[in-house]
Amino acid sequence: MMDHMAGLGAFMQAAETRSFVAAGRQLGVSASAIGKAVARLEDRLGVRLFHRSTRSITLTPEGVLFLERCRRIVCEIEAAELELSQRQEAPRGKLRVSLPLVGMLLLPAIGAFVRTYPEIELDLDFTDRLVDVIDEGFDAVIRTGEVSDSRLMTRVIGTFRHQIVAAPGYLKPRGTPQTPANLLDHSCLHHKFPSTGKLERWPLHADGGALDIELPATLVASTIEPLLSLAEQGIGIACLPDFVVARYIEAGRLVQILEEHTANAGTFRLLWPSTRYPSPKLTAFTEFMAKHLFGVTIRK
Repeated sequence: MMDHMAGLGAFMQAAETRSFVAAGRQLGVSASAIGKAVARLEDRLGVRLFHRSTRSITLTPEGVLFLERCRRIVCEIEAAELELSQRQEAPRGKLRVSLPLVGMLLLPAIGAFVRTYPEIELDLDFTDRLVDVIDEGFDAVIRTGEVSDSRLMTRVIGTFRHQIVAAPGYLKPRGTPQTPANLLDHSCLHHKFPSTGKLERWPLHADGGALDIELPATLVASTIEPLLSLAEQGIGIACLPDFVVARYIEAGRLVQILEEHTANAGTFRLLWPSTRYPSPKLTAFTEFMAKHLFGVTIRK
């Protein structure tokens, strides 16, 4: 392997200087040593890399192609060395992150990250649009659900469940639903996906199977926050992520219902462009979110 790398170095230097003598001077060896290293490389490849004359050398077409590949290899090595050296430094620089609209409810964890890493500048973009991580220049994207883009790396940074909730003031006069079918007689507050306009289905089940019930659409909103507020006001029943309603349930402002008929688990994933060596700022963000997003460490 060392001989191979020495041969590549001799070839690239000779190609740059167009001279075995100049290449030898640059590398601190004789022109003869450069010529022999290039000759061994040509023998191994089975092609001529240089046209030789008594006064100069020029690249053959094969030599031009090989030089381009060698330059890419050297660039990759230099990039890897730079990234690895940067890992020893404190994370810093701008980090552009796309989050879903429900990501507004993740701001306590975001705020804690900013306090922990003051040298990292966050540029947050809140949208439920399916952004193109690479083409739109994002360093990372937080999304729910599964991912199928082979160009992206992914890590689960949090899990959640949906809970059906209502205010005590709503349930007192209208009664508490005991089965999913009882919801047909109630006011239901729905979330719709902004990108498609479709309603997010409630994860209802009975007797071990999923239920497909057309629930009343008393009110529809494209973000979570209005549904939470209206449910708390006693306007109707909503199906919301547990991390959204947890403190409202604890304070007695909302009550969970139909728990035994609600079964699904969602995931928050952090996605970033596939690279062998993630930057220190991205590594810091990934590890911090996995540990602090919901107060529970999510392992790789």
